[in-house]
Amino acid sequence: MNSFPAEEYSLPFFKEAGFIRKLCPKCRQYFWTQNPDQETCGEARPEGCASYTFINNSPTRKSYTLCEMREAFLSFFEKREHTRIKPYPVVARWRSDIYLTHASIIDFQPYVTEGITPPPANPLVIAQPCIRMVDIANTGPTFGKYMTIFEMGGHHAFNYPDKEVYWKDQTLRYHHEFVTEHLGIKSEEVTYKEEVWSGGGNAGPCVESIIRGLEVATLVFMQYKVINDEFVKLPIRTVDTGYGIDRYAWLSQGVPSAFHTIYGKLLDEIFEMAGISKIDKDLLAKVAKFSGLVSLDKTVSRLEARNKIAEIIGVRADKLDRFLLPIENVFAVADHTKCLSFILSEGVVPSNIQEGYLARLLFRRIFRLLKVLGIPDRLYDITNRQIKMWSEDYPHLNEMQNEIMEMLKIEEEKFQETINRGKALVR
Repeated sequence: MNSFPAEEYSLPFFKEAGFIRKLCPKCRQYFWTQNPDQETCGEARPEGCASYTFINNSPTRKSYTLCEMREAFLSFFEKREHTRIKPYPVVARWRSDIYLTHASIIDFQPYVTEGITPPPANPLVIAQPCIRMVDIANTGPTFGKYMTIFEMGGHHAFNYPDKEVYWKDQTLRYHHEFVTEHLGIKSEEVTYKEEVWSGGGNAGPCVESIIRGLEVATLVFMQYKVINDEFVKLPIRTVDTGYGIDRYAWLSQGVPSAFHTIYGKLLDEIFEMAGISKIDKDLLAKVAKFSGLVSLDKTVSRLEARNKIAEIIGVRADKLDRFLLPIENVFAVADHTKCLSFILSEGVVPSNIQEGYLARLLFRRIFRLLKVLGIPDRLYDITNRQIKMWSEDYPHLNEMQNEIMEMLKIEEEKFQETINRGKALVR
């Protein structure tokens, strides 16, 4: 099923708040807006529907750090009778079909969503560290729209046949109240885009929230189990929301990248280690506004994406590539070292199988990036800084610091052995 009937999205909230339904001529998807003159869905994406307009121009009442935004989200829903629960591990050992936790709903599939076991609370709210290795190529070039590790805020409600908690309309009202009344974003700045969501064996209609070009939340109404590509109704209807805590914080700061928002001084330190100074901030901001148009995959190379942005901002593609490549490599190093620290802190040993393979892949990518930047010897310094930075919120990182550093040392030795064997074969 590629779409759901229009009535699945026609909610009382939209009618009461004066939203109208329109079709985006660029991406051919329906969206809801309070602005009758809005022509496209407003999302910065490769089809060119829009660009980011929050860079140096934040729509929120104040600026938030990542930690402050996390707490703002959690406390908002706590005050609305959601029970705050602790995040689950990033290594999804309770699942047989995946290795890493890539969304907050993963914590509850399939046991809670299929009624096998009761949820830890209902409704509940959680801030879940998530890892998505599928986004590794776009970590850096998209300036933070995609990362390998990020925090997903989820408020979840499990609607049993005999117990209705809340469903679509209330979910939209909660979100709109959070962004408008709590964060101070003008209501007319918020666009809701219709989508179909499928993941972890479940599916349902969903609505994406877009603010100044940036998709900041996905509100999923999970009500089907996917069996042989068919949607079969579940007895439990699950409110599955994903708020991009990192993206909301980025939106509130209006800085060029989410990496600036998340890592702050640590990012500056890595730039300094790599000898990258005197960055043209005006040029970086120009690129940032159109970074949402970038999406690297097997059909789109880095240079093709570079040509696209260079043409838009009026600079030579080769000049832009020389300017951006080291910056994007630093972005990726910051993201990947945090990601690897979280994986190793849960006892994963780099190997050639399962989650160990993903840890090894990540390590080798980090090491290659550091070599390109000319600072392969700074891996341990950067990782120690990451552990110190995140241990206040995730104390197990500090508890596992020695083990993390030892695993990095062993993996570096193995990687160097592999390189040496390759050189010997060439000779």
